[in-house]
Amino acid sequence: MEQIYTIPVNEAFDGSRSDPALGCPFCALFRKLEEDELDIILGASMMEPDIRIKTNEMGFCLTHYRKMLGRKRRLGMGLMLESHLDAVKKKLSPTAKDLVLGVGQSEIDALSALEKSCYVCSRIDKNLAAMIATAVYLFETDLDFREKFKAQPFFCLPHYRAMADYGKRKMNKKIFREFYAVASGIENEYLKTLSGDVSWFCKKFDYQFEAEPWYNSKDSVERAIRFLSGDTGEIN
Repeated sequence: MEQIYTIPVNEAFDGSRSDPALGCPFCALFRKLEEDELDIILGASMMEPDIRIKTNEMGFCLTHYRKMLGRKRRLGMGLMLESHLDAVKKKLSPTAKDLVLGVGQSEIDALSALEKSCYVCSRIDKNLAAMIATAVYLFETDLDFREKFKAQPFFCLPHYRAMADYGKRKMNKKIFREFYAVASGIENEYLKTLSGDVSWFCKKFDYQFEAEPWYNSKDSVERAIRFLSGDTGEIN
């Protein structure tokens, strides 16, 4: 029986099974999570005290600053930046830690941590990890989902690694062997096809192959990047 928390995972796997051009189902989930988080943070949630405390402390990465600016809600951005800058001022103030570690060390440590933090990224990472866990659970317990899983076009390497790692730690060993055989089979088959497409793309720039058709290679560079790094919507 489908539960509320399994619906997004099933929908993403249904989508990629029906249309292989959609690619990795976890990348589709990532994009949906990102859109939802940006809508939430630029909506009424930006004024909620508990969320404001977290955004003040963590800030955002450059990618998400740019995406928030693209939504043209500049007043909301201004309000968040006003209080975030106040929090940054405190990070630039000397602390007792400097007496032990030396002048400026507390500032260096605080700014180093800030560079690596982003409120939106942290929310996406947490929720996507739960969805990867759900997919592994469904493979283990739902035979219909298992067939759906087998029909996936591919998984990007970062999500494939995360899924395999979670499955190895959490699944029954016998089922994990089947799970890994299916997942790695999908991955290696796609990699074989993708490698061939990229090789043919490169050959097309040799005059000897100028008259030959492109076949499925014209977008192979973009597809290779999505496969290797994940598709977060940044590649055009």
